[in-house]
Amino acid sequence: MRKGLTFLPTLALAAALALPAAAEPPTADTVVARVNGTEIKLGHVIIARAQLPAQYQQMPAELLYEAIVNQLIQQEALRQAFDGPLPPRVTMSLENEKRSLIAGEEIEKLLGTVGTEDEIRAAYDAKYGEGFGGQEYNASHILVETKEEAEAIKAELDGGADFAELAKAKSTGPSGPNGGALGWFGEGAMVPEFEAAVKALKVGEVSGPVQTQFGWHIVKLNDSRKAEAPKLEDVRDEILDQIRRDAIQKRVEELTDAAQVERVEIEEFDPNAISDISLLGN
Repeated sequence: MRKGLTFLPTLALAAALALPAAAEPPTADTVVARVNGTEIKLGHVIIARAQLPAQYQQMPAELLYEAIVNQLIQQEALRQAFDGPLPPRVTMSLENEKRSLIAGEEIEKLLGTVGTEDEIRAAYDAKYGEGFGGQEYNASHILVETKEEAEAIKAELDGGADFAELAKAKSTGPSGPNGGALGWFGEGAMVPEFEAAVKALKVGEVSGPVQTQFGWHIVKLNDSRKAEAPKLEDVRDEILDQIRRDAIQKRVEELTDAAQVERVEIEEFDPNAISDISLLGN
């Protein structure tokens, strides 16, 4: 699919058809150029700059201004030269962009009403009011390549073999020389399959073979404890982010539940059609 005009480095040195500077402080509506009577405003320039790749945004402001205004003038001249109906790919791109921008504004409006200091404190107290954070675990493991090896190790452990000694002798993981000890870790620190196995164990128990992306594990839970609650200032941003995510999710669910939504079933629809750009025409 063809894309719109992109910012070209050579335009940074091009002359712009700028109007004389106004005496009043500029606003987003300040006109910076006209093309056959159609106004190009400072707000258009500001938005165009914000959408530039990072390397171009580092250029001196005076060069960026000249280049962007010149580009907008060229784009407007080309737009006015276009004759005929817009292709579906352009019309639908504009519809998607408008939908996305307005939806984003609704979210911004919502975020301006949530995340007060009282809400942050209440969320902190609800999570850490008892003085504790999440659960922490102290575990050891023996890592091998195959399920058969893991089953054989489990059989040895069931027969009375020492876990640490087997880990030193047979584990392929970096903790092997240390008897497989992983030390203390909190929730989310390990891959999901490993964490689930740890949580399923009682202190002192040894798991059966557990597969993760790293291989096959035999896991032993050495101890478990409640983590000390963090200070509010250390988790303020995390709590605020969660409050905002929850508010957005709640608002989206409310709106979609209240809306009259009709999903149209397309007969014999092939999902691969979403990759078929040719459906949009030239």
